Amino acid sequence: MANEYGTLPALKEKLGVEADDDSRDALLNSALASASRSIDRATGRRFWLDATTVQRSYRLGGRVVCEDGGELLLVDDVGTTTGLVVETGSGSSWTAVTGYETSPDNALADGRPVTGLLRVNGTWGIYTGRVRVTARFGWPAVPDDVTEAALIQATRLYKRKDSPEGIIGSAEWGVRNLSRRDPDVWALIEPFILPGFG
Repeated sequence: MANEYGTLPALKEKLGVEADDDSRDALLNSALASASRSIDRATGRRFWLDATTVQRSYRLGGRVVCEDGGELLLVDDVGTTTGLVVETGSGSSWTAVTGYETSPDNALADGRPVTGLLRVNGTWGIYTGRVRVTARFGWPAVPDDVTEAALIQATRLYKRKDSPEGIIGSAEWGVRNLSRRDPDVWALIEPFILPGFG
């Protein structure tokens, strides 16, 4: 997969590896890919943006929140409104929906994704129905904190080959066990974790 949250040159710089040394590139790329996917799993979301629009359908039950201004349908992260199409229906019968607003307000302007669609002064219909959303899912851009967390975790994964059984040693600290979670990685990604994950 090519949607890593850091670059090979940045990882090499963190590790002190010369930019033109390609002898470890396969291991470094593997560590970077694994670190990126582990962030996806820990946060319950992904931060790369689909290259083209994708269709996803949602059952209304458990995804609609009643608000003062209407009903808010919670959707997966949407990284741009370009190409966004919302429809209700089922099977081969779908009807375009208008009169909705993206939520939270100014999300895309603030570099965050749209996570809900507000049906202004209205409802999304019968809760046994479905809503189909065509969009480019993901984030508008990978947040800097996620990039840094991926690089730290990739560094840790790359060095793991030198710590059999999770034990690492140094002249300054002696022998110690590696912690299950890197506290810096966790601090960087924690604000992005969807409720119910982590």
